[in-house]
Amino acid sequence: MPEPTKKDNGQPEENSVPADAPTENSVEMTRTAATKDTEAIVTITEPEPVVSEATVPIPTEVPQQQPIVIEVTEIETIVGEVTEPQLIVTEPVENGQKESEPIVANNPVEVSGVNEKTSTPQLIDKDDDVTASTPSPPPLAEDGNVPKKLSIDLPNDSDPKSTSGRKDSVWSLGDGQPPEDMDKQVDSPPLSTLLIEKPQGGSITVGGDITFIAKVEAKDLLRKPTVKWFKGKWMDLASKTGKHLQLKESFDRLTKVHTFEMHIIKAKENYAGNYRCEVNYKDKFDSCSFDLEVKEIPESQNIDIRSAFKRSSEGQEDAGELDFSGLLKHREVKQDETPEVDVWEILKNARPDQYEKIAFEYGITDLRGLLKRLKKTKKVEKKSEAFAKRLEPAYQADKGGKIRLVVDLADPTVELKWYKNGQEIRPTPNNRKYIFEHKGTQRIMVINNCQMNDDAAYSVVAGDEKCTTELFVKELPVNILKELEPVKTTVNERIELECEVSEEGAKVKWMKNGVEVPTGVRSRYRVKSEGTKHWLIIDDASRDDTGTYSLMATGGTSQAHVQVDLKPLKILHDLQDMTVLLGQPLNLNCEIYPGNVPGRWFRNGQLIQPNERINILHKAKYHSLGVESSSIHDAGDYTFVPEGYSQTLSAKVHIIDPPRVHLEALNVQDNTVTIVAGNKLRLEIPISGEPAPRVVWMKGERVILDTGNRVRAETFTDNTCLTIDITEREDTGNYKIVLQNEAGEDIASIKVKVVDIPDPPEAPLVPDVGGDWCTMTWDPPRYDGGSPILGYFIERKKKQSSRWMRLNFDLCKETTFEPKKMIEGVPYEVRIFAVNAIGVSKPSEPSKPFIPLAVTSEPTMLVVDDVTDTTVTMKWRPPDAIGAAGLDGYTVEYCIEGTDEWILANKELTEKLRYTITGLPVEAKIQVRVKAINAAGASSPRTTQHSILVKEVIEPPKIRIPRHLKQTHVKKVGEVVNLVLPFVGKPRPKVTWLKEGEPIDQSINIRNSDCDSIMFIRKAERKHSGKYELTVQVEKHVDTATLDIQIVDLPGPPQAVKIEEVWGNNVALDWSPPKDNGNAAITGYTIQKADKKTMEWYTCMEHYHRTCITITDLVVGNEYFFRIYSENMVGSSESATATKDSALIVKEGLLLKNPEYSNRDFTEAPSFTQHLINTFAIAGYNATLNCSVRANPRPKVVWMKNKIPIIDDPRYRMFSNQGVCTLEIRKPSPFDGGVYTCKAANDLGEAQVDCKLEVKGGFTFYELMKRGVPLHLIDKYMKESKTSESEKKGSE
Repeated sequence: MPEPTKKDNGQPEENSVPADAPTENSVEMTRTAATKDTEAIVTITEPEPVVSEATVPIPTEVPQQQPIVIEVTEIETIVGEVTEPQLIVTEPVENGQKESEPIVANNPVEVSGVNEKTSTPQLIDKDDDVTASTPSPPPLAEDGNVPKKLSIDLPNDSDPKSTSGRKDSVWSLGDGQPPEDMDKQVDSPPLSTLLIEKPQGGSITVGGDITFIAKVEAKDLLRKPTVKWFKGKWMDLASKTGKHLQLKESFDRLTKVHTFEMHIIKAKENYAGNYRCEVNYKDKFDSCSFDLEVKEIPESQNIDIRSAFKRSSEGQEDAGELDFSGLLKHREVKQDETPEVDVWEILKNARPDQYEKIAFEYGITDLRGLLKRLKKTKKVEKKSEAFAKRLEPAYQADKGGKIRLVVDLADPTVELKWYKNGQEIRPTPNNRKYIFEHKGTQRIMVINNCQMNDDAAYSVVAGDEKCTTELFVKELPVNILKELEPVKTTVNERIELECEVSEEGAKVKWMKNGVEVPTGVRSRYRVKSEGTKHWLIIDDASRDDTGTYSLMATGGTSQAHVQVDLKPLKILHDLQDMTVLLGQPLNLNCEIYPGNVPGRWFRNGQLIQPNERINILHKAKYHSLGVESSSIHDAGDYTFVPEGYSQTLSAKVHIIDPPRVHLEALNVQDNTVTIVAGNKLRLEIPISGEPAPRVVWMKGERVILDTGNRVRAETFTDNTCLTIDITEREDTGNYKIVLQNEAGEDIASIKVKVVDIPDPPEAPLVPDVGGDWCTMTWDPPRYDGGSPILGYFIERKKKQSSRWMRLNFDLCKETTFEPKKMIEGVPYEVRIFAVNAIGVSKPSEPSKPFIPLAVTSEPTMLVVDDVTDTTVTMKWRPPDAIGAAGLDGYTVEYCIEGTDEWILANKELTEKLRYTITGLPVEAKIQVRVKAINAAGASSPRTTQHSILVKEVIEPPKIRIPRHLKQTHVKKVGEVVNLVLPFVGKPRPKVTWLKEGEPIDQSINIRNSDCDSIMFIRKAERKHSGKYELTVQVEKHVDTATLDIQIVDLPGPPQAVKIEEVWGNNVALDWSPPKDNGNAAITGYTIQKADKKTMEWYTCMEHYHRTCITITDLVVGNEYFFRIYSENMVGSSESATATKDSALIVKEGLLLKNPEYSNRDFTEAPSFTQHLINTFAIAGYNATLNCSVRANPRPKVVWMKNKIPIIDDPRYRMFSNQGVCTLEIRKPSPFDGGVYTCKAANDLGEAQVDCKLEVKGGFTFYELMKRGVPLHLIDKYMKESKTSESEKKGSE
């Protein structure tokens, strides 16, 4: 039997007919392809010319013959006959080499027992394989007749024409059964276990698209099945995907169906054929075959021979390939403009070495195809010039006989050579095998003692001509001399069948029950021969060896019956039932007699074969089956069957497996499953255990039931499932899985982490505030949502606004942020959003309102005011820019030269512009700097330009008397005397006061400082008048100054006022200066008169300087009294000196009677004639409140603020003059705003008026807190401020 040929990849081709088969003579060729269910036999008995063209061009250096391929696809029987001769022509040898002879197959073709299809070319995209070409039909013959084709009638093939006549096929076999087998029942294939929809075959035209669909139901599948698409038997299409082939797959979650699709795009002719879809899932398998038919619509067309063998040059899909398909697809091929030339005639008359030159001259690029077409043309047989009579086509001789091959030459002088299978036969003196004879023109070759190796093809060459023949050697029949004898024995015995034939070395065939006995290396049967004797030996007989054995020779057959019986069997030790823990060794032992009986082990009816894990031992009468590590599959019914006996030994093996939870299948780190809140969680965890364990899910101490609503646990055969429909934060935690069965218990824990957006952070804090910026800090949210916080978003808004503005678009990684570009003095609020991988949290609560405030500019004009041995006094001016935050005070710092530490000199802020730094080391050098402080913080410091030496310089004292003290200082009795006399001198001078050379009175207060001395008399008296001497002394240096102080008082009344003379209407008065002038010169007198009747005094003269006067124009008849007041710089004397006597101005003859009058009552209760009015004041500027009251007697006036009397408050000054009441508020602040009341009362009653005072531009909340104002008052003040602002806006 010939061995099947191999493909390039090492796999055997389906069936191959070699192209170098014997030619010219009748040859019988038998080809048997045996598989499990099919057998194919091909017999060629009649010569037929068949043209075979190669699909892929073959290199010219090595000419090859193309195989004829038959693919067996179905188990059916089809008979076909070849009725027309076909010629098999091989390609010529180019480059001047000798052409091969045509090979003619002379036998008819018979196909039986198979259903065959022509193997189609591989479905290869042109982009993947440049060697792929488009198949083309064979060209027309010169005589216009179509070449004969192999045709087989197929009962069930709908369109056999689609696959017949292809250039890569010899036979095209369709599906179906032969007529004689139509009535036989065809076994239906088993139902599909996976495919619920199979791909169906179809047909398309060249260039069309088609889709094949396969569907698999996934309800019982835990994962996606594996699907493969094949063309033919072995070509996997997964590696062929490209622009012509696409594989797609999808899954419908509702119907739980996997859909697999194969799309063929722009199909070519060679895509036709049989395809297969295979589905695999664990131990399940399913497949389905289907056919693709690619049709083409042929139309008649004038063919240009040269264009058919040119390669297409247009930008089409098959550009660069042979343009055979262009003729079928009716492409418009550009016609050559050269004159019409009959190329065929030129090629027929040319030598082979000129073919290439002619093809190049006429633009024919497919020389190989042209030569094939040339060979199809009928050649005219030329009469032989060398042979008068050729050899017979065939000769036959008996084995051991001789044969004469005779040829008659036309020219006896021609040299003649004989060949056997292409090898020249040379005569040798000692070899009598071949004898060469010459008889006239006859040349004879005699072959003596013909043997089977002489069965060959012979040829004779005379000159340039050659004739061939074939010799067939016929063997003589081999007769049987000694017949086979029947044998009866028992199992395990040796059987020998002996037979003798008539010829030594004869070939015989041993048969059993009509079937040839296999005698290979691994066969139980052994064949031996010596001379004419032949033996068939069975070393270890079994009951299966019972049957009829025969030996077949060419001359006859001998047969005998062999009977093999069982030996009696005795069981010494039977198999025992066992229960084995999974993974533990399993040992089954039995003991039988006889001991040399082999046996086979079965598990659940399946034969057990030994392997690396299973060890089967047979030692004498002992049989054992051992498994090193038992598995679940090892459980079952075990049976030991002694070979040749019907008696069996059985036992049951039960494998128990402790339960186990396979958490590794989750493929999660640290057994932690993370899910976003609100999503559905389904955990499928594989479990194992034999028998099936009981599964309990627990969270903490709570058992999760399978009947739960939102959270439930379900258990299946090989897995357990925890389902949470809508996850919540509370679902986070450790879940425990408890598995129990009779083999043990397993507990596993898995952590479920439900992640969500984080909680909002706490309200942020604003510790620092600048002019247009602030610093804010916050704490991370208490719950981060189960996912790390990635950062924060910050928003701000004005307090009175409702629109929030995002401040950062990139996440802030820290818990601090500095917002900028805010408006100074405007209240703001800020809030925070936390962000994690899930999303953004809700906003935090807004921060407390804050107002951006800028620090002031640095103080100005910092200079040294004074230096002592331990102190330095500095003074400066306020900053140029203060801002909305105002100015709270200053801090003074100093740094001793040689150190970098700045020491704070004043622990508390100073509002003054001068400060003395004390406690400094003597003769140290220091730097001093001053900072302005407000609610926004400290300003930039102002630092001295040069170092200051702490050492006091002696400066002679000098008293700088003010200009107004250089004259007599006059004060009234009772007034305050406060005299400040500045002086200079260093170190601090010693100050001494004397009054007219004597120490001053203790009632005079003296306060001395470094730069001045103050004399203070709370209530001046007349005795304080005099000359005072101030002495300032620094060591030996002394300076003195004298002050003249005069304390003046009202003068006393004049003395001795008397009427000197009365005449007419005139009275002359005279008096003396007062005894007490009030320590001041008398500046004048005031003279008053009064009628005796009314005693109402009227001033006659004021500021009169002399001590005598005449009063004129008095009324006649009236009697007058006179009084005089003395005056000095203080005023008029408190009392006057009146005349003791009266002066009567009389007229003679007239009497005046004075009428009587009653005194009028001028007393009345207080009443306000001008009320207080509401007032707006500016902070820092004095404000006054005025009203007028009328009352008699004079009322007592009391001022109140918010119903609280104002008593001894230095910030307020109260005046009352002629009924006009005034309240002065010195440098008011917003805190001074409120309701003010003026109340007037006397013995007759009381009255009061109110008004409201509002101070603008006042203190901030921070300033009021710093000043120690109680919170309830601050709150009231802030509310009043808001109310006033709203009222003002409403009025505007």
